[in-house]
Amino acid sequence: MENIVITEHVIAEKPFYLEQTEELRIARTAYHNRLPILLKGPTGCGKTRFMQRLAWELARPLITVSCHDDLSTSDLVGRFLIKGGEAVWMDGPLTKAVRAGAICYLDEIVEARKDTTVVIHPLADDRRELPIEKLGETLTAPPEFMLAISYNPGYQSVLKDLKQSTRQRFVSFEFNYPPAELETSIVREESGIEQAIAEKLVRLAAMTRSLKDSGLQEGASTRLLIHAGKLIRSGITPRTACKATITETLTDDHEMLAALEEMTSSLF
Repeated sequence: MENIVITEHVIAEKPFYLEQTEELRIARTAYHNRLPILLKGPTGCGKTRFMQRLAWELARPLITVSCHDDLSTSDLVGRFLIKGGEAVWMDGPLTKAVRAGAICYLDEIVEARKDTTVVIHPLADDRRELPIEKLGETLTAPPEFMLAISYNPGYQSVLKDLKQSTRQRFVSFEFNYPPAELETSIVREESGIEQAIAEKLVRLAAMTRSLKDSGLQEGASTRLLIHAGKLIRSGITPRTACKATITETLTDDHEMLAALEEMTSSLF
């Protein structure tokens, strides 16, 4: 199978990413051994940025699919569409990635319909095949192709969990929020704010994360800290920026909102 070229998915500039352990090295090694990878961790902790950096380092296009409740097998693989009175086949993102030898990243895979995840099984083992039933053909993935999936264990229930038959096909990485010093560097670099402000934002995040078992579903992510930093850099006062990007984003509960605002006031 001759690879197609998909220049629109090529990452031209080096994405900023600070490695916590050896996750990039292990992922590169998995790629060269034609092994799929699984990323698990909370929202906004760097999973997507990690995939962008990996794709840049491997010089492969990155096709990302944000999975949801209505995502069907046809959405991933492809379907026939009527154009000019004729039925024309249109590849889905997974098929497109296989044909191009790209990296296909299925974000929040457990949100997809149960029957959808089955289609990735032959791609995620030593067969590396994608059956396209509607065309009556099976694609064999080229060596350049890589499959990656992710999910957030903190949001999963019994009804939305990744089956062992799926999990055990992957090399797995656990992502979490970085240590304070590293997270401060990330926030400062990504938002352009000064060190002292970045340190306070990271301290605020740690305080919100401590409330996870006290009524707050999820603490402030690194992504939200970067959002806050960008507003502050653009002239918004820190307390106002934190309210808009962190407090109001995390909860609608009035008591929790008051608690978060009190935390912000103690720092800013």
